[in-house]
Amino acid sequence: MSASVKRLWQSVYRRYGIRRNVQHGDNLHLGLWTVVDATVGLTIGDDVYIGKGCTVECNGSIGDGVMLGNHVGLIGRHDHDVSAIGHMVRHAPWIGDEDFDPAKKAERLVVESDVWIGYSATVLSGVTVGRGAIVAAGALVARDVPPYAIVG
Repeated sequence: MSASVKRLWQSVYRRYGIRRNVQHGDNLHLGLWTVVDATVGLTIGDDVYIGKGCTVECNGSIGDGVMLGNHVGLIGRHDHDVSAIGHMVRHAPWIGDEDFDPAKKAERLVVESDVWIGYSATVLSGVTVGRGAIVAAGALVARDVPPYAIVG
């Protein structure tokens, strides 16, 4: 595929894959079937590669030069209020509801620059992944990752 066709395809696909409240820098690559969405706001830096089938549904930021492997999830830890006793989880308060807990709604996920998150890893909101860190394939990240650390 020529470079100009690839650029055209990416610009068309970004219109499908990037939903609401998302700003991105130059040279963002989105793999097929990837969806990027935020209830409040998400910023994505320059030269970011997001693989196929990823779900990025959180508020926060992704730095420059970040690579997300295929099927990575950057998701909200409190998107559904499981403490709502008497409600099925499917019908529990949701982060997109106007009256959802503002503190939980404001929780951010930060991926600093030059981070590599491997295939099928999941990172929850409220976490900061430090600059230059590597998250192994299949990992579940629920706590901060120091800069240049390797976690799995």
